[in-house]
Amino acid sequence: MIAALVPSGVVAVDAFEDHGFDGLYAEERALVHNAVEARKREFATVRACARAALAGLGLPPAPVLPGRRNVPRWPEGVVGSMTHCAGYRAAAVARAGEVHAIGIDAEPDLALPDGVLESIATPGELAWANAAPRSGGVHRPRLLFSAKESVYKAWFPLTGTEIDFPDATVHFPAAAPSGTTPEGAVAGTFTARMRFQGWTGDGRPVTGFGGRWLVHKGIIVTVVTLPVIPETVLPNRR
Repeated sequence: MIAALVPSGVVAVDAFEDHGFDGLYAEERALVHNAVEARKREFATVRACARAALAGLGLPPAPVLPGRRNVPRWPEGVVGSMTHCAGYRAAAVARAGEVHAIGIDAEPDLALPDGVLESIATPGELAWANAAPRSGGVHRPRLLFSAKESVYKAWFPLTGTEIDFPDATVHFPAAAPSGTTPEGAVAGTFTARMRFQGWTGDGRPVTGFGGRWLVHKGIIVTVVTLPVIPETVLPNRR
């Protein structure tokens, strides 16, 4: 499902059913030692997805442990993101030389709890979501929430700067993305404009992200990526 949304250079793996708990490393297992069984299965499955994605980059299996603000600590030279919701787990990774940042999020295609939309949306986003809460095969408020989660998951590891939901303004154009999507799925694109400017490691300013979304089997998946632009096509920055 998520593989239909990521660009070239990104390896994405997902699962609709949980794997066993035995595949965890000791240090991962310790993190959920006292958790309920459902949380253990969720934790193990999303890490199985992460290791399968890393294998797609030709990298050996390794623990995926949380860092600051619970951001996954990937192997040196790798960027990535993980997500999980009821009935779905996924991970996406890429080499840092090809992609600056990745953010993915999965949500049930259901209405948001009362009060959540008002706390995350800008006035323009609120008007868009309330104009047709269920439109085009997706719950707009939940789609907006997921898109902003993906933006944060890309922004924070890249810049080290924390943001709140209104610090990213998301726009959903009507046009559907190109590419192959699962039969019966609904898909589209979005853009996110940041209130603050960040910087990549090679000095490129970051003012926003492009993203894609897909709804299938009652699940919303959103993805944002920031590809590395080769120096040969960058404008002269003198």
